Amino acid sequence: MNTERRQLRRVAVASLVGTMVEWYDFYIYGTAAALALGDLFFPSLSPTARTLSAFATFAIGFLARPLGGIVFGHLGDRVGRKHVLIVTLLLMGFSTFAIGLLPTYAAIGIAAPILLTALRFLQGLAVGGEWGGAVLLGVERAPARRRTFYGSFAQVGSPLGLLLAAGVFALVETLSADAVRTWGWRIPFLLSAVLIAIGQFVRARVEEVQVPRQQDKGRLPLGTVLRDHWVAVVLGTGAIIVTLTGFYLSTTFLTSYGTEHLGFSSNELLIGTMLVAVVQIVSLPTAAVLADRRGRQPVILVGTLATAALSVPLFSLASTGSVVLLWLGMILFNLGRSLVYGPLPAFAAALFPADVRFTGISLCYQLAGILGGGLAPLGAVALAGQGGQYLPVALFLAATGLLSAGCVFMIGRRVDHLADPAPQKELVA
Repeated sequence: MNTERRQLRRVAVASLVGTMVEWYDFYIYGTAAALALGDLFFPSLSPTARTLSAFATFAIGFLARPLGGIVFGHLGDRVGRKHVLIVTLLLMGFSTFAIGLLPTYAAIGIAAPILLTALRFLQGLAVGGEWGGAVLLGVERAPARRRTFYGSFAQVGSPLGLLLAAGVFALVETLSADAVRTWGWRIPFLLSAVLIAIGQFVRARVEEVQVPRQQDKGRLPLGTVLRDHWVAVVLGTGAIIVTLTGFYLSTTFLTSYGTEHLGFSSNELLIGTMLVAVVQIVSLPTAAVLADRRGRQPVILVGTLATAALSVPLFSLASTGSVVLLWLGMILFNLGRSLVYGPLPAFAAALFPADVRFTGISLCYQLAGILGGGLAPLGAVALAGQGGQYLPVALFLAATGLLSAGCVFMIGRRVDHLADPAPQKELVA
Protein backbone atom coordinates (compact mmCIF):
# COMPACT_ATOMS: atom_id res chain seq x y z
CA MET A 1 0.00 0.00 0.00
CA ASN A 2 2.81 2.42 0.88
CA THR A 3 4.53 1.61 -2.43
CA GLU A 4 1.31 2.31 -4.31
CA ARG A 5 0.86 5.63 -2.52
CA ARG A 6 4.42 6.64 -3.36
CA GLN A 7 3.76 5.81 -6.99
CA LEU A 8 0.58 7.88 -6.99
CA ARG A 9 2.43 10.85 -5.51
CA ARG A 10 5.06 10.53 -8.22
CA VAL A 11 2.33 10.29 -10.85
CA ALA A 12 0.70 13.47 -9.52
CA VAL A 13 3.97 15.44 -9.65
CA ALA A 14 4.92 13.95 -13.02
CA SER A 15 1.54 14.98 -14.47
CA LEU A 16 1.74 18.46 -13.00
CA VAL A 17 5.28 19.38 -13.97
CA GLY A 18 4.79 19.12 -17.74
CA THR A 19 1.83 21.46 -17.92
CA MET A 20 3.55 23.78 -15.44
CA VAL A 21 6.52 24.05 -17.81
CA GLU A 22 4.12 24.52 -20.74
CA TRP A 23 2.36 27.51 -19.18
CA TYR A 24 5.60 28.88 -17.77
CA ASP A 25 6.97 28.86 -21.31
CA PHE A 26 3.75 30.38 -22.70
CA TYR A 27 3.97 33.36 -20.37
CA ILE A 28 7.72 34.02 -20.54
CA TYR A 29 7.81 33.85 -24.33
CA GLY A 30 4.84 36.19 -24.70
CA THR A 31 6.38 38.66 -22.25
CA ALA A 32 9.82 38.44 -23.85
CA ALA A 33 8.25 39.00 -27.27
CA ALA A 34 6.69 42.20 -26.00
CA LEU A 35 9.83 43.44 -24.21
CA ALA A 36 12.82 42.48 -26.31
CA LEU A 37 12.57 39.84 -29.03
CA GLY A 38 11.31 42.15 -31.78
CA ASP A 39 14.22 44.60 -31.41
CA LEU A 40 16.86 41.88 -30.99
CA PHE A 41 15.82 39.45 -33.72
CA PHE A 42 14.05 41.68 -36.29
CA PRO A 43 15.92 45.01 -36.06
CA SER A 44 15.72 45.81 -39.78
CA LEU A 45 11.92 46.11 -39.64
CA SER A 46 9.78 49.02 -38.50
CA PRO A 47 8.85 49.09 -34.78
CA THR A 48 5.36 47.77 -35.47
CA ALA A 49 6.63 45.06 -37.82
CA ARG A 50 9.21 44.01 -35.23
CA THR A 51 6.53 43.42 -32.62
CA LEU A 52 4.29 41.62 -35.11
CA SER A 53 7.19 39.41 -36.21
CA ALA A 54 8.04 38.51 -32.61
CA PHE A 55 4.43 37.54 -31.92
CA ALA A 56 4.27 35.66 -35.22
CA THR A 57 6.98 33.34 -33.90
CA PHE A 58 4.81 32.97 -30.80
CA ALA A 59 1.88 31.89 -33.00
CA ILE A 60 4.02 29.31 -34.80
CA GLY A 61 4.16 27.36 -31.55
CA PHE A 62 0.37 27.09 -31.56
CA LEU A 63 0.33 25.96 -35.19
CA ALA A 64 2.79 23.17 -34.37
CA ARG A 65 0.69 21.80 -31.52
CA PRO A 66 -1.81 19.74 -33.56
CA LEU A 67 1.07 18.07 -35.39
CA GLY A 68 2.69 17.31 -32.03
CA GLY A 69 -0.57 15.88 -30.76
CA ILE A 70 -0.82 13.55 -33.76
CA VAL A 71 2.83 12.44 -33.73
CA PHE A 72 3.22 11.91 -30.01
CA GLY A 73 -0.33 10.61 -29.65
CA HIS A 74 0.55 7.91 -32.17
CA LEU A 75 3.74 7.03 -30.28
CA GLY A 76 1.97 7.10 -26.93
CA ASP A 77 -0.66 4.65 -28.14
CA ARG A 78 1.95 2.40 -29.75
CA VAL A 79 4.95 2.42 -27.38
CA GLY A 80 3.57 3.72 -24.07
CA ARG A 81 2.81 6.95 -22.21
CA LYS A 82 5.89 7.25 -20.01
CA HIS A 83 8.52 7.11 -22.75
CA VAL A 84 6.71 9.68 -24.86
CA LEU A 85 6.39 12.05 -21.89
CA ILE A 86 10.11 11.84 -21.22
CA VAL A 87 10.78 12.75 -24.86
CA THR A 88 8.28 15.65 -24.94
CA LEU A 89 9.69 17.16 -21.74
CA LEU A 90 13.26 16.85 -23.03
CA LEU A 91 12.29 18.44 -26.34
CA MET A 92 10.42 21.24 -24.58
CA GLY A 93 13.33 21.79 -22.19
CA PHE A 94 15.96 21.82 -24.93
CA SER A 95 14.09 24.32 -27.11
CA THR A 96 13.21 26.65 -24.22
CA PHE A 97 16.76 26.62 -22.78
CA ALA A 98 18.25 27.08 -26.27
CA ILE A 99 16.18 30.24 -26.82
CA GLY A 100 17.85 31.66 -23.71
CA LEU A 101 21.28 31.06 -25.32
CA LEU A 102 20.35 32.13 -28.84
CA PRO A 103 22.60 34.80 -30.46
CA THR A 104 20.75 37.85 -31.72
CA TYR A 105 20.53 39.34 -35.21
CA ALA A 106 23.48 41.61 -34.45
CA ALA A 107 25.68 38.54 -33.85
CA ILE A 108 24.65 36.07 -36.58
CA GLY A 109 22.32 37.98 -38.89
CA ILE A 110 19.32 36.34 -40.55
CA ALA A 111 20.16 33.00 -38.91
CA ALA A 112 18.95 34.40 -35.58
CA PRO A 113 15.23 34.79 -36.44
CA ILE A 114 15.34 31.51 -38.40
CA LEU A 115 16.69 29.64 -35.37
CA LEU A 116 14.18 31.38 -33.09
CA THR A 117 11.33 30.27 -35.33
CA ALA A 118 12.67 26.69 -35.50
CA LEU A 119 13.01 26.46 -31.71
CA ARG A 120 9.52 27.87 -31.24
CA PHE A 121 8.19 25.21 -33.63
CA LEU A 122 9.93 22.49 -31.58
CA GLN A 123 8.34 23.90 -28.42
CA GLY A 124 4.90 23.70 -30.01
CA LEU A 125 5.55 20.18 -31.24
CA ALA A 126 6.48 19.04 -27.73
CA VAL A 127 3.56 20.81 -26.07
CA GLY A 128 1.17 19.21 -28.55
CA GLY A 129 1.98 15.79 -27.13
CA GLU A 130 2.47 16.87 -23.53
CA TRP A 131 -1.10 17.48 -22.39
CA GLY A 132 -2.54 14.16 -23.57
CA GLY A 133 0.26 12.15 -22.01
CA ALA A 134 0.31 14.12 -18.76
CA VAL A 135 -3.40 13.72 -18.07
CA LEU A 136 -3.40 10.03 -19.00
CA LEU A 137 -0.48 9.42 -16.68
CA GLY A 138 -2.71 10.50 -13.80
CA VAL A 139 -6.05 9.15 -15.00
CA GLU A 140 -4.90 5.68 -16.02
CA ARG A 141 -2.70 5.01 -13.01
CA ALA A 142 -5.09 6.18 -10.27
CA PRO A 143 -7.62 4.13 -8.28
CA ALA A 144 -11.08 4.11 -9.84
CA ARG A 145 -12.67 6.30 -7.16
CA ARG A 146 -9.96 8.99 -7.43
CA ARG A 147 -9.30 8.94 -11.16
CA THR A 148 -10.71 12.41 -11.79
CA PHE A 149 -8.76 13.85 -8.85
CA TYR A 150 -5.41 12.54 -10.07
CA GLY A 151 -6.21 13.60 -13.61
CA SER A 152 -6.68 17.17 -12.37
CA PHE A 153 -3.03 17.55 -11.34
CA ALA A 154 -2.09 18.17 -14.96
CA GLN A 155 -4.62 21.02 -14.94
CA VAL A 156 -3.17 22.53 -11.75
CA GLY A 157 0.12 22.89 -13.63
CA SER A 158 -1.48 25.71 -15.64
CA PRO A 159 -2.00 28.22 -12.77
CA LEU A 160 1.27 27.15 -11.13
CA GLY A 161 3.17 27.85 -14.34
CA LEU A 162 1.57 31.27 -14.71
CA LEU A 163 2.37 32.19 -11.11
CA LEU A 164 5.97 31.03 -11.40
CA ALA A 165 6.52 32.87 -14.67
CA ALA A 166 4.96 36.06 -13.32
CA GLY A 167 7.21 35.88 -10.26
CA VAL A 168 10.38 35.34 -12.31
CA PHE A 169 9.58 38.20 -14.68
CA ALA A 170 8.71 40.46 -11.74
CA LEU A 171 12.29 39.92 -10.53
CA VAL A 172 13.72 40.42 -14.00
CA GLU A 173 11.91 43.73 -14.39
CA THR A 174 13.64 45.10 -11.28
CA LEU A 175 16.68 45.41 -13.58
CA SER A 176 17.16 48.48 -15.73
CA ALA A 177 15.31 48.62 -19.04
CA ASP A 178 18.61 48.33 -20.91
CA ALA A 179 19.65 45.26 -18.88
CA VAL A 180 16.31 43.56 -19.51
CA ARG A 181 16.61 44.22 -23.22
CA THR A 182 20.21 43.04 -23.59
CA TRP A 183 20.47 40.02 -21.28
CA GLY A 184 17.78 40.00 -18.57
CA TRP A 185 15.12 38.51 -20.86
CA ARG A 186 17.25 35.35 -21.11
CA ILE A 187 17.04 34.51 -17.40
CA PRO A 188 13.50 32.99 -17.38
CA PHE A 189 14.37 30.75 -20.35
CA LEU A 190 17.55 29.49 -18.71
CA LEU A 191 15.80 28.86 -15.39
CA SER A 192 13.44 26.46 -17.15
CA ALA A 193 16.27 23.91 -16.97
CA VAL A 194 15.55 23.51 -13.25
CA LEU A 195 11.91 22.61 -13.91
CA ILE A 196 12.89 20.20 -16.67
CA ALA A 197 15.42 18.43 -14.45
CA ILE A 198 12.86 17.97 -11.67
CA GLY A 199 10.27 16.72 -14.14
CA GLN A 200 12.60 14.20 -15.74
CA PHE A 201 13.72 12.89 -12.36
CA VAL A 202 10.12 12.31 -11.28
CA ARG A 203 8.91 10.88 -14.59
CA ALA A 204 11.78 8.42 -14.81
CA ARG A 205 10.61 6.88 -11.51
CA VAL A 206 6.98 6.42 -12.56
CA GLU A 207 5.93 2.95 -13.64
CA GLU A 208 4.69 2.55 -17.20
CA VAL A 209 1.00 1.75 -17.63
CA GLN A 210 0.47 -1.19 -19.95
CA VAL A 211 -1.90 -0.17 -22.74
CA PRO A 212 -3.65 -2.76 -24.94
CA ARG A 213 -2.30 -2.66 -28.48
CA GLN A 214 -4.49 -2.42 -31.54
CA GLN A 215 -5.42 -5.79 -32.96
CA ASP A 216 -4.76 -4.44 -36.45
CA LYS A 217 -1.18 -3.22 -36.07
CA GLY A 218 -1.15 -1.90 -39.62
CA ARG A 219 -3.83 0.67 -38.82
CA LEU A 220 -2.75 4.11 -37.60
CA PRO A 221 -4.35 5.28 -34.33
CA LEU A 222 -5.28 8.57 -36.04
CA GLY A 223 -7.09 6.70 -38.80
CA THR A 224 -8.97 4.60 -36.27
CA VAL A 225 -9.99 7.68 -34.29
CA LEU A 226 -11.24 9.59 -37.35
CA ARG A 227 -13.05 6.59 -38.80
CA ASP A 228 -14.57 4.92 -35.74
CA HIS A 229 -14.70 7.70 -33.13
CA TRP A 230 -15.29 10.90 -35.09
CA VAL A 231 -18.43 11.69 -33.07
CA ALA A 232 -16.35 11.58 -29.90
CA VAL A 233 -13.79 13.90 -31.52
CA VAL A 234 -16.44 16.45 -32.52
CA LEU A 235 -18.27 16.41 -29.20
CA GLY A 236 -15.07 16.23 -27.15
CA THR A 237 -13.63 19.23 -28.97
CA GLY A 238 -16.85 21.14 -28.42
CA ALA A 239 -16.89 20.26 -24.71
CA ILE A 240 -13.33 21.56 -24.25
CA ILE A 241 -13.70 24.83 -26.19
CA VAL A 242 -15.22 26.86 -23.35
CA THR A 243 -12.25 26.18 -21.06
CA LEU A 244 -9.77 27.66 -23.55
CA THR A 245 -11.96 30.46 -24.85
CA GLY A 246 -12.85 31.31 -21.26
CA PHE A 247 -9.21 31.48 -20.19
CA TYR A 248 -8.00 33.65 -23.07
CA LEU A 249 -10.95 36.06 -22.99
CA SER A 250 -11.01 36.42 -19.18
CA THR A 251 -7.25 37.01 -18.94
CA THR A 252 -5.35 37.77 -22.17
CA PHE A 253 -8.13 39.62 -24.03
CA LEU A 254 -9.37 41.32 -20.86
CA THR A 255 -5.84 42.59 -20.17
CA SER A 256 -5.74 44.30 -23.57
CA TYR A 257 -9.35 45.49 -23.37
CA GLY A 258 -9.00 46.71 -19.79
CA THR A 259 -5.93 48.83 -20.48
CA GLU A 260 -7.18 50.28 -23.78
CA HIS A 261 -10.84 50.96 -22.96
CA LEU A 262 -11.44 50.73 -19.20
CA GLY A 263 -8.50 52.66 -17.77
CA PHE A 264 -6.90 49.84 -15.79
CA SER A 265 -3.13 49.53 -15.56
CA SER A 266 -1.38 46.42 -16.84
CA ASN A 267 -0.21 45.70 -13.27
CA GLU A 268 -3.80 45.70 -11.97
CA LEU A 269 -4.82 43.19 -14.62
CA LEU A 270 -1.70 41.10 -14.00
CA ILE A 271 -2.59 40.95 -10.31
CA GLY A 272 -6.09 39.84 -11.32
CA THR A 273 -4.64 37.03 -13.43
CA MET A 274 -2.40 35.97 -10.53
CA LEU A 275 -5.38 35.96 -8.15
CA VAL A 276 -7.25 33.73 -10.59
CA ALA A 277 -4.25 31.39 -10.65
CA VAL A 278 -4.10 31.19 -6.85
CA VAL A 279 -7.82 30.41 -6.64
CA GLN A 280 -7.56 27.74 -9.34
CA ILE A 281 -4.78 25.89 -7.55
CA VAL A 282 -7.47 25.06 -4.99
CA SER A 283 -10.62 25.05 -7.14
CA LEU A 284 -9.40 22.66 -9.86
CA PRO A 285 -8.68 19.64 -7.62
CA THR A 286 -11.76 20.50 -5.54
CA ALA A 287 -13.94 20.31 -8.67
CA ALA A 288 -12.30 16.99 -9.54
CA VAL A 289 -13.04 15.54 -6.09
CA LEU A 290 -16.65 16.67 -6.49
CA ALA A 291 -16.79 14.95 -9.89
CA ASP A 292 -15.41 11.71 -8.42
CA ARG A 293 -18.26 11.76 -5.92
CA ARG A 294 -21.14 13.15 -8.00
CA GLY A 295 -20.18 12.18 -11.51
CA ARG A 296 -18.02 13.91 -14.12
CA GLN A 297 -20.75 14.74 -16.59
CA PRO A 298 -23.11 16.54 -14.13
CA VAL A 299 -20.29 18.63 -12.63
CA ILE A 300 -18.90 19.62 -16.03
CA LEU A 301 -22.39 20.42 -17.32
CA VAL A 302 -22.98 22.76 -14.36
CA GLY A 303 -19.60 24.35 -15.06
CA THR A 304 -20.35 25.05 -18.72
CA LEU A 305 -23.69 26.63 -17.80
CA ALA A 306 -22.01 28.66 -15.05
CA THR A 307 -19.46 30.09 -17.48
CA ALA A 308 -22.28 31.03 -19.84
CA ALA A 309 -24.21 32.71 -17.01
CA LEU A 310 -21.13 34.57 -15.69
CA SER A 311 -19.87 35.86 -19.05
CA VAL A 312 -21.85 39.11 -19.06
CA PRO A 313 -21.23 39.79 -15.32
CA LEU A 314 -17.48 39.31 -15.96
CA PHE A 315 -17.36 42.23 -18.38
CA SER A 316 -20.06 44.24 -16.59
CA LEU A 317 -18.07 44.23 -13.35
CA ALA A 318 -14.91 45.19 -15.25
CA SER A 319 -16.71 48.09 -16.96
CA THR A 320 -17.47 49.71 -13.59
CA GLY A 321 -13.86 50.87 -13.39
CA SER A 322 -13.45 49.39 -9.92
CA VAL A 323 -10.35 47.21 -9.68
CA VAL A 324 -11.89 45.19 -6.83
CA LEU A 325 -14.98 44.40 -8.91
CA LEU A 326 -12.73 43.59 -11.86
CA TRP A 327 -10.88 41.01 -9.76
CA LEU A 328 -14.15 39.68 -8.36
CA GLY A 329 -15.54 39.14 -11.87
CA MET A 330 -12.38 37.36 -13.01
CA ILE A 331 -12.38 35.07 -9.97
CA LEU A 332 -16.09 34.21 -10.16
CA PHE A 333 -15.95 33.43 -13.86
CA ASN A 334 -12.92 31.18 -13.48
CA LEU A 335 -14.46 29.38 -10.53
CA GLY A 336 -17.21 28.34 -12.94
CA ARG A 337 -14.59 27.40 -15.52
CA SER A 338 -12.80 25.26 -12.92
CA LEU A 339 -15.85 22.98 -12.75
CA VAL A 340 -15.14 22.12 -16.39
CA TYR A 341 -11.35 22.26 -16.50
CA GLY A 342 -10.66 20.25 -13.33
CA PRO A 343 -12.62 17.07 -14.22
CA LEU A 344 -11.86 17.38 -17.94
CA PRO A 345 -8.96 14.86 -18.22
CA ALA A 346 -10.89 11.87 -16.86
CA PHE A 347 -14.02 12.92 -18.78
CA ALA A 348 -12.13 13.23 -22.09
CA ALA A 349 -10.20 9.99 -21.50
CA ALA A 350 -13.46 8.09 -21.16
CA LEU A 351 -14.43 9.07 -24.72
CA PHE A 352 -11.87 6.77 -26.33
CA PRO A 353 -10.77 3.15 -25.92
CA ALA A 354 -7.32 2.73 -24.40
CA ASP A 355 -5.47 1.72 -27.57
CA VAL A 356 -6.22 5.06 -29.31
CA ARG A 357 -6.87 7.24 -26.26
CA PHE A 358 -3.67 9.30 -26.38
CA THR A 359 -4.33 10.21 -30.02
CA GLY A 360 -8.03 10.87 -29.42
CA ILE A 361 -7.78 13.26 -26.49
CA SER A 362 -4.75 15.05 -27.96
CA LEU A 363 -6.68 15.68 -31.16
CA CYS A 364 -9.69 17.03 -29.23
CA TYR A 365 -7.59 19.33 -27.06
CA GLN A 366 -5.45 20.72 -29.87
CA LEU A 367 -8.44 21.34 -32.14
CA ALA A 368 -10.13 23.14 -29.28
CA GLY A 369 -6.90 25.09 -28.80
CA ILE A 370 -6.98 26.34 -32.39
CA LEU A 371 -10.65 27.34 -32.15
CA GLY A 372 -10.79 28.52 -28.55
CA GLY A 373 -7.22 29.73 -28.04
CA GLY A 374 -6.28 30.92 -31.50
CA LEU A 375 -9.38 32.11 -33.35
CA ALA A 376 -11.63 33.14 -30.44
CA PRO A 377 -9.45 36.05 -29.21
CA LEU A 378 -9.26 37.38 -32.77
CA GLY A 379 -13.05 37.14 -33.00
CA ALA A 380 -13.39 38.97 -29.70
CA VAL A 381 -11.22 41.85 -30.94
CA ALA A 382 -13.39 42.14 -34.06
CA LEU A 383 -16.60 42.04 -32.00
CA ALA A 384 -15.40 44.72 -29.60
CA GLY A 385 -14.55 47.00 -32.52
CA GLN A 386 -12.91 50.37 -32.21
CA GLY A 387 -15.57 51.56 -29.80
CA GLY A 388 -14.74 48.82 -27.31
CA GLN A 389 -18.24 47.42 -26.90
CA TYR A 390 -18.05 44.60 -24.39
CA LEU A 391 -21.55 43.13 -24.74
CA PRO A 392 -20.94 41.36 -28.10
CA VAL A 393 -17.79 39.80 -26.63
CA ALA A 394 -19.61 38.73 -23.47
CA LEU A 395 -22.44 37.17 -25.49
CA PHE A 396 -19.91 35.40 -27.70
CA LEU A 397 -18.25 33.95 -24.59
CA ALA A 398 -21.66 32.91 -23.22
CA ALA A 399 -22.42 31.20 -26.53
CA THR A 400 -19.25 29.10 -26.27
CA GLY A 401 -20.39 28.02 -22.79
CA LEU A 402 -23.75 26.94 -24.18
CA LEU A 403 -22.04 25.16 -27.09
CA SER A 404 -19.88 23.21 -24.66
CA ALA A 405 -22.91 22.47 -22.47
CA GLY A 406 -24.72 21.03 -25.47
CA CYS A 407 -21.74 18.84 -26.38
CA VAL A 408 -21.37 17.59 -22.79
CA PHE A 409 -25.08 16.74 -22.71
CA MET A 410 -24.92 14.93 -26.06
CA ILE A 411 -21.85 12.93 -25.10
CA GLY A 412 -23.91 10.85 -22.71
CA ARG A 413 -26.48 10.19 -25.44
CA ARG A 414 -24.46 9.96 -28.66
CA VAL A 415 -21.20 8.33 -27.58
CA ASP A 416 -21.96 4.76 -26.65
CA HIS A 417 -18.51 3.70 -25.47
CA LEU A 418 -17.88 5.89 -22.43
CA ALA A 419 -14.98 3.76 -21.34
CA ASP A 420 -13.31 3.03 -18.04
CA PRO A 421 -10.15 5.17 -18.42
CA ALA A 422 -8.06 2.39 -16.86
CA PRO A 423 -6.23 0.41 -19.58
CA GLN A 424 -5.89 -2.62 -17.32
CA LYS A 425 -7.88 -2.87 -14.13
CA GLU A 426 -5.29 -4.95 -12.32
CA LEU A 427 -2.90 -2.01 -12.43
CA VAL A 428 -5.26 0.41 -10.74
CA ALA A 429 -7.31 -1.71 -8.36
